[in-house]
Amino acid sequence: MSQLRTVQVLGGGAGSSARVSSLAAGLVARGVQVTVCAPAGSGRAHGLPATGARFVAVPRRSDPAAVAALRTACTGADIVHAHGLHAAVRAGLALSGQGIPLVVTWHTRAHAEGARGRLLRLLERRAARAAAVVLGTSWELVDRARRRGARDARLALAAIPTGRFRGTPDDGKTRAELGAVGRPLLVSVAQHGHDTLLDAARRWDALDPVPLLAVVGEGPRAGAVRRRIAAEGLPAVLAGGSDGIGDLLAAADIAVLSGRGEGGSLLAQEALRLGVPLVAARADGLPELAGDAAEFVPYGDAGALAGAVVRLLDDPGRRERLAESGRAKAASWPTEDEAIAHVLSVYDELAQPLTAGRA
Repeated sequence: MSQLRTVQVLGGGAGSSARVSSLAAGLVARGVQVTVCAPAGSGRAHGLPATGARFVAVPRRSDPAAVAALRTACTGADIVHAHGLHAAVRAGLALSGQGIPLVVTWHTRAHAEGARGRLLRLLERRAARAAAVVLGTSWELVDRARRRGARDARLALAAIPTGRFRGTPDDGKTRAELGAVGRPLLVSVAQHGHDTLLDAARRWDALDPVPLLAVVGEGPRAGAVRRRIAAEGLPAVLAGGSDGIGDLLAAADIAVLSGRGEGGSLLAQEALRLGVPLVAARADGLPELAGDAAEFVPYGDAGALAGAVVRLLDDPGRRERLAESGRAKAASWPTEDEAIAHVLSVYDELAQPLTAGRA
């Protein structure tokens, strides 16, 4: 049988890009020919050149020129695998009429209301119905794909790419650089719903010592966080992009998630793996991910979020129990090898009729 040829399509999100780097390396090691299509610059940022995959820069837009470029890159593939909603919509357009099976992974759920919410639901339907198989990283996402008309929706075996950890960082140096010496360090990410996080930070300002909140993120949402921190003098700092999130978490006392969307599951997974106590809103399948290894509060409730963090800061024993539970939970997750083997089994199932014809 000839070599299986796959194209991985990314939208540029940090969490999905890290997982695709791991997937691409694993597939190449198993003899699969891999092409990764992503926005220019994202390949180097997430280590794609080191995977052995071919990288093709494709705009993240859905205009005719961008779709045509993606269509050209996918020509001759046995399987196209799109990661994220917008990548899935573009891939569906590019593959129209080509007869190439499309696999879509929903790593996280997008959130919007009003007119944007209606557009989001339309995009979800298009992505779900264009796919031969939708893989969701939580049962919540699997059920959502089924409601949107997916022919075949399954739970993905999701593992954290171990390459995201940089060994043992200098915790003292990290804390000193952030200005967190002699005070608790809290780490979060800029997400939809970040106002709840900053409302909670305003309440922590009354503590002694005052915790420092380090927020990881880039782009417009991070810009909004930065402006509010400056305008209100909040005890918080922006801490750059997601590439250094492992180092920050290794130095943190507590990880905090108030929002929804890209970046949340990545921070939660890495926090549990590193044994960092986690306080999170009940959103995006996080209760399913963490179980009793985290403290959960209602989404949008700044008082509950602030209170949960304060109680943990005052209870070292509870923090240690959460740390132990987090490490135990993470140890039960699939390995990278298992996650890659699962994806490859889906590819083989879909591509078998195609590759048999070329044998």
